Amino acid sequence: MTLKNTLFIAFLPLSAIVCAESFVYVTDIVPIPMRSENKIQNDPSNLIKMLDSGTKLEILATENGWTKVKFENTTGWMISRYLTSNIPARVQLERLKRRSNSNQLSLSKQNEKNLILEDNVSELKKENSVLSIQVGKLESEKKHIQDTYRDSLKLEHDNKSLRAQALQLTTELQLSQNNSTINQDSSARNWFIVGALVLFFGFMMGFVFHKRTNNNRRF
Repeated sequence: MTLKNTLFIAFLPLSAIVCAESFVYVTDIVPIPMRSENKIQNDPSNLIKMLDSGTKLEILATENGWTKVKFENTTGWMISRYLTSNIPARVQLERLKRRSNSNQLSLSKQNEKNLILEDNVSELKKENSVLSIQVGKLESEKKHIQDTYRDSLKLEHDNKSLRAQALQLTTELQLSQNNSTINQDSSARNWFIVGALVLFFGFMMGFVFHKRTNNNRRF
């Protein structure tokens, strides 16, 4: 087996790990150092930065218990046993707590909104009640106006009928008065004729009686 084939076979697991686990997380409860080289040195320049538990890292390579990772724009080496492909339980718990707190805050805000909405609904119900009363009053006034208008039309009709009756009675009374005047004139003429006849007969009776008296005196 050639050296080239041996190196290819040796790097197959490394490639599989890199492809299978593209990201890892810091596991320890204390911050873990990222170093510029895959070895522990007392040289402070070898220390790049300290990463907290749960920090998400991109895997670039692995070598001799070390893993080359990338965090934001920084690249360095970290001890592999302090890395895991699963999010640490403590980090998950903290995330859940933050999410729970966020949900509680959202719930509290929603409850406040609900209270405001309930107050608005209560105010709207009051306004609706007032409007219902006003509508009832307006309906009553409308009915009163309609009844008054209907009564006024009836009164106007009755008034026209009474005026027609009054005109008819006035005409009849005028005719009656005219007839009475005619009758009175006729009665006066009749009484005048009767009186004249009575006077005439009285004169004739007196004349005849006077003539008879004179004749008796002669005999």
